Amino acid sequence: MDFNVKKFASGAGLFFTRAVQYTEEKLGQAERTELDAHFENLMSRADCTKHWTEKIYKQTEYLLQPNPSARIEEFLYEKLDMKAPSRVTNAELLGQYMEDAAKEFGPATPYGSTLMQVGDCERRLGAVEREFIHTSAISFLTPLRNFLEGDWRTISRERRLLENLRLDLDACKARVKKAKAVEAKAAVGPDFQETRPRNYVLSASASALWTEEVEKAEQDLRLAQTEFDRQAEVTRLLLEGISSTHVNHLRCLHEFVEAQAAYYKQGHLHMLELQKELGRLPNAFALNSSHSAATPGASEAIDSPVETETLKIEEVQAPATGTRKAKVLYDYDAADSSELSLLADELITVYTVPGMDSDWLIGEKGNQKGKVPVTYLELLS
Repeated sequence: MDFNVKKFASGAGLFFTRAVQYTEEKLGQAERTELDAHFENLMSRADCTKHWTEKIYKQTEYLLQPNPSARIEEFLYEKLDMKAPSRVTNAELLGQYMEDAAKEFGPATPYGSTLMQVGDCERRLGAVEREFIHTSAISFLTPLRNFLEGDWRTISRERRLLENLRLDLDACKARVKKAKAVEAKAAVGPDFQETRPRNYVLSASASALWTEEVEKAEQDLRLAQTEFDRQAEVTRLLLEGISSTHVNHLRCLHEFVEAQAAYYKQGHLHMLELQKELGRLPNAFALNSSHSAATPGASEAIDSPVETETLKIEEVQAPATGTRKAKVLYDYDAADSSELSLLADELITVYTVPGMDSDWLIGEKGNQKGKVPVTYLELLS
């Protein structure tokens, strides 16, 4: 092992010197080169950008993948430069379980057929979710991570270099100040009546030495000032690039919002389609009610005009009170003659009748009348 003792000692000495310098600056015992207000504002803005970018990045990760074990696994695959295995979403897994259960219970039964429909919808919702996660990771998370692991590291490195050069510059200023003070003291001529000629010669020699020391210190100061100014300009340009980072992150944020809106929109459409399909499936509750109505003592239920199997829309009359106006939210195609087709944004009159499913209302528009699903309506009054 090649160990350079001189280099280690030099580094340790520099570290100790700068530690002392930092302490003296904190105690107000040493001068400190201050940056201009604009530069300080740029650094503060950069620190703020890094702080909130980290928080947004981490919280977005939690949103897209709530499972911490899965996040750690994806992190390890990324660091090992390996492709992570495809992982099914919770909705897809739920859908698979529902479909398997439907096969066990019998797809022809009301419960089994409903499980099959809901399971298929959950699998589609899971596929939409997986696409949203993939799109968001590429269009939003990746640019944020690139900033934190790329641009910000470069900015931090240049800022540390600038701080070191500032310390060197302040040290040079202190040496020049000290050398000038000693030179001025040495330049004071001795009293010939009280001072020996030999001491006079020594004093003149010391004055010349300190003059050379001042010249050397001033030369080092000029060099340190040049290096500091050059590094300050480099750092300033990097800090001003934070504005471009904000513009880039703004574009990525719009893409994230678009992906999230598409995700929720597709999920909403899938759920509306599922509700529509479920409305066409045999209703186990209605069948049970019909079976009960056939038993002795339930003759009144057989004569009810709103029984599901015997409901005649043309015989249903609007109540004297209880009717309401409703706005249609989405187009709806009637599944049979007992339902009423709807067009988005039109206004209809709705009401309910005793014994009717709470998910449905009787709707009227003009001379047309029929059952309408509540989820397609916005009740106004």
